[in-house]
Amino acid sequence: MLRHSAASVNARTMYYPPTSLPKDPPPRTTPHWIVSGTDAGSRLDRYLARPNRAGSQSKAIAALARGKVFLNEAEVGTPDASRRLAVGDDVRLWIDRPGSAMRRPGSYSSGDLHILYEDDVLIVIDKPAGMLSVPLERRGGTASAYDLVEDHLRSNGKKRPLVVHRIDEDTSGLVLFAKNTRAQQVLKAQFRRREPDRVYRAVVYGRPEPPQGRWQDRLVWDTKALIQKKTHPTDPRGVDAISDYRVIETFPETSLIEVRLQTGKRNQIRIQARLRGHTLVGEPRYVFGPDTLRPIAFKRQALHAHQLSFVHPTTGRPVTFEAPIPADLEELLGRLRRTATNSRAGR
Repeated sequence: MLRHSAASVNARTMYYPPTSLPKDPPPRTTPHWIVSGTDAGSRLDRYLARPNRAGSQSKAIAALARGKVFLNEAEVGTPDASRRLAVGDDVRLWIDRPGSAMRRPGSYSSGDLHILYEDDVLIVIDKPAGMLSVPLERRGGTASAYDLVEDHLRSNGKKRPLVVHRIDEDTSGLVLFAKNTRAQQVLKAQFRRREPDRVYRAVVYGRPEPPQGRWQDRLVWDTKALIQKKTHPTDPRGVDAISDYRVIETFPETSLIEVRLQTGKRNQIRIQARLRGHTLVGEPRYVFGPDTLRPIAFKRQALHAHQLSFVHPTTGRPVTFEAPIPADLEELLGRLRRTATNSRAGR
């Protein structure tokens, strides 16, 4: 299983170019750079964006999208933009590569639709907070990520998308759709077997102890209140919810944590954090006690689907996608860091 192998953490997104491009390696005269110690750990796109290379972030992203970038003689694409470089890595930029003038399968943005990757069988999007993943009958007329992807496919003369998984309306980040029934079946089977690696970032009140561990609960869905509730371990209606967490950064009243889902139940992270007294900042439903216990203003639950790894349904190779921390969450973290700095200065 991918989840229990080293690949679940280190697998990088593979990129498969159109067959119309030459498969030969770049000519020896192609500009290239060897990563030094000072650049170790840099993101590939930012490394390329330097003035003596691609020249800007937009040009670096365009080069990745058009198959002009090679890392250690292997072609890389848009999903590899966030890959961290190591000392000795060989980065090549084949500007005039034959057949690379057209945009490659990869990222695309239009309005609220942010496609991080698209190929013949799947689409990975970065869903903004405040948008449903899929339409809900009780919320008729409310826009969803599914609707935006469907419009995108129709404009290109393609069939409607097929749902693989979803995230909460006010959670931002990665959502995966399939383009055909076979790909959907393969991907959903992986999720049923708990193979995909699903990593979230959250800001919670307090400091989870120990700083790294596992949350395990038996939950039951309340169909009237539309929330998860903890139930007895032997309750036949219940389902197991398991999450692994680690504290990334601490502030005077809150912590930034990373949560890796071992199961994928509705509202899982929100209820499991609440059960341990670590309500998410901005959480509207899974709370306890008076509002004075949650003094930090934020317009939604501070939860972001940050990384998703799975096996590509047609190539059989591991792929990883990463959605950058959105602006509202970055602003919250900035406020918390300033508060922490001021608190230390006032000691």
